[in-house]
Amino acid sequence: MRLLIVEDDRELSQALVAAFARISVHCDHAGTVADAEALIGTMAYTLVVLDLGLPDDDGLALLRRLRAAGETVPVIILTARGDSQTRIGGLRGGADDFLVKPFLFDELHARVEAVLRRQGRYVENQMSFGPLVFDVGSRE
Repeated sequence: MRLLIVEDDRELSQALVAAFARISVHCDHAGTVADAEALIGTMAYTLVVLDLGLPDDDGLALLRRLRAAGETVPVIILTARGDSQTRIGGLRGGADDFLVKPFLFDELHARVEAVLRRQGRYVENQMSFGPLVFDVGSRE
């Protein structure tokens, strides 16, 4: 699983990348819409976590461009803007889920799993080889 975190707050983005790494999920980070577009153009992501308030453009504008271009990667909006119009606009603009800051990482993780499960993209962190089962998360 490979996620793209589009977030301009360096401290938050580093915390998210580290938290996902602890559960064996690889993340790339983009701090601007331009960086996100470049990464999405070169890498196949399992899911994008997208902030709306970015320094060079609005995250919702990026999402609408992606959907207009036929990009189907699941997107969870993660933003401080929690009013109903923003939430509705984000979901109608192509987001698969919406989470308002502040938030708990466990809730974000659960939402990532739920979105991927609904789209048939979720893979448990286990590998089986005959009678042997390896848990990727705990490495046991």
